[in-house]
Amino acid sequence: MHPNSTTNSQLRLHFIVFIWGFTAILGNLISQQAIPLVWNRILITILSLLIYLWIKKTRFKIDLRALGIFAVAGTIIAAHWITFFHAIKISNVSVTLVCMSSGAFFASLLEPIFFKRKLHFFEVILGLIVIAAIALIFSVESGYLWGILTALLSAFLSALFSVINGKIVHKYDSEIITFYELSMGWLAISILLLFTGSLNFGLFPISKSDWIYLIILGSVCTAYPFVESVRVMKQLSPFTVILTITLEPVYGIILAYFLLGDSERMTPTFYIGAIVIIATIFLNAWMKKRLKAQTV
Repeated sequence: MHPNSTTNSQLRLHFIVFIWGFTAILGNLISQQAIPLVWNRILITILSLLIYLWIKKTRFKIDLRALGIFAVAGTIIAAHWITFFHAIKISNVSVTLVCMSSGAFFASLLEPIFFKRKLHFFEVILGLIVIAAIALIFSVESGYLWGILTALLSAFLSALFSVINGKIVHKYDSEIITFYELSMGWLAISILLLFTGSLNFGLFPISKSDWIYLIILGSVCTAYPFVESVRVMKQLSPFTVILTITLEPVYGIILAYFLLGDSERMTPTFYIGAIVIIATIFLNAWMKKRLKAQTV
């Protein structure tokens, strides 16, 4: 792989993550609850992709086995988004985003299973440090218990999705992968809503501001970055992707601090815990790079 190609992919990924930094802000601003919010988000994204793919005259043909994999991945990403936005609704943006940083730790545990590599001892140690930092945050923000637990579940689902995608991104175009994964995710939520008797016109937002925020969320903050993230995964490892996504809390917390006011003003101990978590993830990456250099 050409070095310039890798560098270009990393720069594009950082831009994607910066855009994703606005996702939590929009989730906070939209008045809908998590499930209808995600249902609308995915629907808008699918419609945006259909227009794009129609203009490109893309062929939609895939085999049945691929459709099954996309259905699993799509359901996982839908569950990730639902838990992510629910965590924001029951806590706040800062707490949710810090807990999402643990996704890199979960990825380091999942990668050895999916890619059949050895689990390194330092990954376990650094993972324990992340858990300790989250415990520190909980000690001063105990009112956010369910928000923290929900965000941790969301982080695990995000890591699982990234690892699964890392196994299939080389077989299909990123646009096709994105379209089918999100379509299957939307279908899974629709089936859930159907069985709970919630599949009705009440799913659609009432206020004009919610419509505006949802359109921005579904197109600018989902359709484009989702396709791009799948594309760059063809050249970057799942761990590199999830590591870069670790910067999303940095961008998101800074944006929330200035855009959402007092609800995002946290205690000094919270920010200490956040710094420890993010620093640990980057230390993990540095140690992996060093280990790789020693084995070459």
